[in-house]
Amino acid sequence: MRTRVQAALLLFVVIAVAAFAVPLLLFTASDRTQQLVLARSADLDRFAALMDQAAATGDTSAVAAEARRYTALYGEPLVVTDTRRRTVVQTGGMRAADPAVARLLDAALRNQTEHPSAALRPWSRGYRMFAEPAGTGTRVSGAVVLRASVGTAADEITRRWAAVLAGAALVAVACAVLARAATGWVVSPLRRLDRAVGQLAAGLPPEQTRAGGPPELRQLAIGFNRMARTVTAALEQQRRLVADTSHQMRNPMAALRLRVDALHTHLAPSGERTYTGVTTELDRLETLLDDLLALATAEHRAGELTVTDGSGGHCDAVAVAADRHRLWKPVAERAGARLTLTSTASPVPAACTDRELAQIADILLDNAIKYAGEGAEISLACATGSGSEPGPGFAVLTVTDDGPGLGTDELALATTRFWRSGRQRENRTAGTGLGLAIAEQLLAGRGGRLELTAARPRGLRARALVPRAAPGGAGGASGPGRPGGVGGTSDAGGTSGQSGTSDAGCAGGSGDAR
Repeated sequence: MRTRVQAALLLFVVIAVAAFAVPLLLFTASDRTQQLVLARSADLDRFAALMDQAAATGDTSAVAAEARRYTALYGEPLVVTDTRRRTVVQTGGMRAADPAVARLLDAALRNQTEHPSAALRPWSRGYRMFAEPAGTGTRVSGAVVLRASVGTAADEITRRWAAVLAGAALVAVACAVLARAATGWVVSPLRRLDRAVGQLAAGLPPEQTRAGGPPELRQLAIGFNRMARTVTAALEQQRRLVADTSHQMRNPMAALRLRVDALHTHLAPSGERTYTGVTTELDRLETLLDDLLALATAEHRAGELTVTDGSGGHCDAVAVAADRHRLWKPVAERAGARLTLTSTASPVPAACTDRELAQIADILLDNAIKYAGEGAEISLACATGSGSEPGPGFAVLTVTDDGPGLGTDELALATTRFWRSGRQRENRTAGTGLGLAIAEQLLAGRGGRLELTAARPRGLRARALVPRAAPGGAGGASGPGRPGGVGGTSDAGGTSGQSGTSDAGCAGGSGDAR
């Protein structure tokens, strides 16, 4: 913004200085030209008077002598003739027979005055021709032609123009300095406000904006600081509420499960169904608490990455995909599905940690295995791409199944928190509807996105697009062989994600709507 404002101000300064300097330059050239014309006209008038006197007395010696002295003194030749075009005097090598001189003599004998009208310039060189008739009124007694040099006048115009241009340059430099200072005075507070707004939009506590600049901007900065404190406090309270609720309810939930398990041995056979329903609800509540905590963590992490370059996260998407395929393949087989892997032979560097990418893959694979149904064909692919078209911009992790899929309206709602499809509710499939929301937050924090489309001829295709990292970047916090999560155990043999209790035991255990 500073550059654009300075460019606009400098353009205005240049136009203003040019609007002042150009007319002044033209005026100085015209003024000096007029001085030359007036000076030579006065000389011609004097010689015309001498010729008129010589015509009356018949003695031309005075005008001839004066013409020779003039040429010797100023170096400008003269030609003087009588009414019959007889040469009275000609000096400096100029002759009355010269075509240009003859034309001027003819005009002067017709009682016409010839003076140059074009203004001189610094680059003007050569001569200008002047002609005047001798005599009074309509009576012509001779003609005078003068060839004047313009070198001296052009040199003086050059000096005047140099002075004007130097003054204009000084004014332009002074205005540029003032424009830069004024721009900094106005734009610097706006840049601080913009940085603080970006931090606030990312959900992070913004730095206090120092009030500065014009009074209006100072009032805006004070108002923004007040608003930022209020919004930040509200967001922090919301985050703490979700995180604290998830943490604080773990102990009561664990105690409740222990009590329910202790009562199991004392239940009559008729209460077995009720016991199973209670434990199922306890499992669902525990999963929900884990997912809420995972979502709060993902949102906070996404906010941090929005205002930083995220340069600390690099991993090989191909290695992560191979690791998740190894962990989830037995889970898919137990569910009656078949999981295959397709990936490139060369590494695909992704600008995220392998823990984050593994958590995203877990969510997509858990959804596919859980909702595609028995006998489904599920494929996990890793390649490069740029969204809907092939290209090198992203590392793309794709999970495709041939299950029932989602309708067009359901695809638009699939990442909505707690949303579950009607089929899932009817089948009472386990899940909280938070898994895809968590994946979307993790991808958004890294500048990526989640694409959900219908597969052909049936099923669902989920694509996680992460910006590619520069080759040779540092790896993520965890090795590719470790699942992406923070707690729990899994039947797949890895560390489970904090938001799930599925067989693979990672973040994908939350499950989303299908």
